[in-house]
Amino acid sequence: MNLETLQSAAPSADRGDAPAAAPAWTQKSALALFESPLNDLLFQAQTVHRRHFDANQVQASRLLNVKTGGCSEDCAYCSQSIHYQTELERESLLSVAEVTAAARQAKADGATRFCMGAAWRGPNDSQMDLIAAMIGAVKAEGMEACVTLGLLSDGQAERLKAAGLDYYNHNIDTSEDYYGKIITTRSFADRLDTLARVRNAGIHVCAGGIIGMGEAPVDVVRMAIELRELGVQSIPVNFLNPIEGTPLAGCNELNPRYCLKVLCLFRFANPDREIRIAGGRELHLRSLQPLAMFAANSIFVGDYLTTKG
Repeated sequence: MNLETLQSAAPSADRGDAPAAAPAWTQKSALALFESPLNDLLFQAQTVHRRHFDANQVQASRLLNVKTGGCSEDCAYCSQSIHYQTELERESLLSVAEVTAAARQAKADGATRFCMGAAWRGPNDSQMDLIAAMIGAVKAEGMEACVTLGLLSDGQAERLKAAGLDYYNHNIDTSEDYYGKIITTRSFADRLDTLARVRNAGIHVCAGGIIGMGEAPVDVVRMAIELRELGVQSIPVNFLNPIEGTPLAGCNELNPRYCLKVLCLFRFANPDREIRIAGGRELHLRSLQPLAMFAANSIFVGDYLTTKG
């Protein structure tokens, strides 16, 4: 598969064609994209992007950590894990009033979606009550509401839907083959189970991953294809921000050109899906950040869960 094939596979919105899935990829043909000239990739990514989105519109989201630290999971990139010694201070679940004030400020700053993250394996019933109230508060401000709460159990996705939730984020993080090198306390299948619960409850699925954790390009390709096959509506692409005290503290192998090629790959694999540039964009894209919008159509503004934006 070459770039011309990818370009012609995406239907034109001007012709009124219904969106169609990207053609079946082989790992070999997808990997070849990384060897293509960057300018060619950016041109083709923008061409595909324009067929499905307004090229002059960028969706902005704001992320708030509503419960910080004390997570029992051992994700190798995360400063909130109890398994690692980092400088992060543990904080209790925020109040609805605090979330309301933050959502109001986010809207004033131009964000249209407000995302709330909590550091735990999964929520209990009392926490779900407070999260539901937070969702209601965000919706009352006229914003889309998104949460990332970890693993969900029976009935919890339905409760979130009833509260008015628009998106549930649960990243797959990396390819299934590489996953065990990053996390051991929850399986790749666990993540897919939660995504299925979200989908079955009628909530939009937000799932992406992290680039730069020592994975090979083939793992990036496999992750992009997995997300396409899952039918994910919103795909956040994070670039590792290595944090002292975590196992990935010394992992800093990315450069702006590679990051841009990754974003193009995700656009080609998911032509009509929202590609969101998330954590690490300032650190790794640096002065080339504007070029990322040739492939992506959404960014986070403000801070991330535990790092400054």
